Amino acid sequence: MQTSNSLPLSRRDLLIAGAATGTAAAVAAPSYAEAAPAPAPSTASIPVARVSFEVNGLAKTLELDTRTTLLDALREELHLSGTKKGCDHGQCGACTVIVDGRRINACLTLAVMHEGAKVTTIEGLGTLQRLHPMQAAFVKHDGYQCGYCTPGQICSAVGMLEEIRRGVPSHVSADLTVQPLLSPEELRERMSGNICRCGAYSNIADAITEVAGVRS
Repeated sequence: MQTSNSLPLSRRDLLIAGAATGTAAAVAAPSYAEAAPAPAPSTASIPVARVSFEVNGLAKTLELDTRTTLLDALREELHLSGTKKGCDHGQCGACTVIVDGRRINACLTLAVMHEGAKVTTIEGLGTLQRLHPMQAAFVKHDGYQCGYCTPGQICSAVGMLEEIRRGVPSHVSADLTVQPLLSPEELRERMSGNICRCGAYSNIADAITEVAGVRS
């Protein structure tokens, strides 16, 4: 190849010229981010609502982002850190609390859905001076190892025994006239939503069975 003045242009010179042209074009063109910067999030657009409920016997009123879960309201706003955040998907049961007498996963429900409700967490079941019978049974039978799942296990067990008292069946209830409805199969089924990664299930079952025997 030759130029207009008949001087030869080597392959190396051609590659250098092409690379320089491409670099200049890239520098001159503005990036998409520069042309259209993302707008900064505005706190004014966050929906906020007031919710009032009773937590462990005390009236509480909170101003919350309407997307706040009951779990985050308890932990972050009321500083009741006994209720644990495990999977945050309703699969492990570490966040179990009792709402209006029923056990629920606090991570799966919004705080604003419980206006006027009565919420009981592990802190509201008993005190160091006067343990709830289920708490005392867990201590007696070593129903824990690391302890992370224990608050949810205890709240779930208390709620589960209340279900039995009301005659609420489970998927394995063969005879609804049998009292109490707490065979080993029933216990495993009813507590299956609470996972203990340490594997203290036999001790947990012993603690629950003892309390159920006292109440039956």
